[in-house]
Amino acid sequence: MQTALTRRLDLRHPIIQAPMAGTSTPDMAAAVTNAGALGSVAIGSVGVEEARAAIRATRTLTTGPFNVNVFCHDPAEADVARNADWIESLRPLFARFGAEPPVDLRNIYRSFRVDDDALALLIEERPAVVSFHFGLPDADRIAALKAVGIVLLATVTSPEEGRAAQAAGIDMVVAQGFEAGGHRGVFDPADDPRFATLPLSRLLATVLDIPVIAAGGIMDGAGVAAALALGAAGAQLGTAFVACPESAAGDVYRAKLAGQDAGRTRVSAAISGRPARGLENDFMRRAEESRIAPYPFAYDIGKALNAAATAAGDTGYMPNWVGQGAPMSRAMPTGELVEMLAAELDTALARLR
Repeated sequence: MQTALTRRLDLRHPIIQAPMAGTSTPDMAAAVTNAGALGSVAIGSVGVEEARAAIRATRTLTTGPFNVNVFCHDPAEADVARNADWIESLRPLFARFGAEPPVDLRNIYRSFRVDDDALALLIEERPAVVSFHFGLPDADRIAALKAVGIVLLATVTSPEEGRAAQAAGIDMVVAQGFEAGGHRGVFDPADDPRFATLPLSRLLATVLDIPVIAAGGIMDGAGVAAALALGAAGAQLGTAFVACPESAAGDVYRAKLAGQDAGRTRVSAAISGRPARGLENDFMRRAEESRIAPYPFAYDIGKALNAAATAAGDTGYMPNWVGQGAPMSRAMPTGELVEMLAAELDTALARLR
């Protein structure tokens, strides 16, 4: 079927594979695009040269459009006292594994809002789509990307954020419901209304003039059809692609996704400093979130704690980002999954008629 999404990007299917940092790969993105949907790679957690390599690797595998995602969180300065308090609160957890926490915390992810090198890279490489998460860049960066013909998407979690994105010149919004796996794209984590995917998508479709892409808890073609029925131009799926062989998910991640506790997800800021939904684990249960360091400093020690625990044979501190639809996960090649989603969508739409 044709929607504003498929027409704008010349797609066969109104489906976007979510840009999952650390999980999506050039192989996955290209396979999605080659199957007629929109593949994505995430570069917010890597440096410019690694980002360039990912974009170019994807381009060697497909001639179609794909999305490159960047992080637009508030640029953070080190809060020495707050970081030190978080380190001390986690010291007993490190001690469980015979390890010491780091002495201080690093700002491991540079925000696109102040990353001129990332902007220059995107202008040079000119991917068909660039998407923003955690907020919006300034008007000059948006204008520079649009000037070279790049279609811009932004994650929003409320009608207010949707209006801000439209006013800023964003071409389409991704309506991220609270069901979604991974990090909440909320602009201000302290002010999160926690809209579910379907009401958020419907609200945005009624108040915005730009296309809306539904995201969160959607795992099959019937879910895509539900989003379209409420006025969305497409759906973005992330967890649905984690079990595909082209993803970078490790064996433990895959086993937990396929296990009996796949439905036990939780939104927590403990691991990274920003709220994110993943499989409930010991880190989420034991951390004193009231003392947490800001993102991304907290993620630095979160990664260190996971490394210490994993080295001791404990995977209870590993971030396994999945949404509430995780029990519906299907392990199959990416291209086959896209075709199955498209077939399910056709069936669901036929039933609605």
